[in-house]
Amino acid sequence: MLESTIELEKTASILKLLGDKTRLTMVKMLDSNDCCVCEFVAIFNTSQPAISQHLRKLKDANIVKESRRGQWIIYSLNKDSDYYPVIQSLLQHLPNQDYRIKELEEQGLRITCE
Repeated sequence: MLESTIELEKTASILKLLGDKTRLTMVKMLDSNDCCVCEFVAIFNTSQPAISQHLRKLKDANIVKESRRGQWIIYSLNKDSDYYPVIQSLLQHLPNQDYRIKELEEQGLRITCE
């Protein structure tokens, strides 16, 4: 009984975290593309510290993971997370966000992290 209560609380905290439109959009984008902070800054037209804060919260919740490519830190969806099935179920009901990546590529901003 106690374990199911803990699971409910953890799931509620994950859903609360994803209740933020920016974070939810980031997670949906990361479902099909890896991205770095600078790409999210360009997509959301917001500051680097604000984007880093969103990513830190997602990373702390084990929703995203990071890997280093040269001097860049690349973020991806953590498919090994215990909550990945819940997140995947949620994401399948959301509109595709790949157009945002396509817009970045057209503006020449997608390659800034290579």
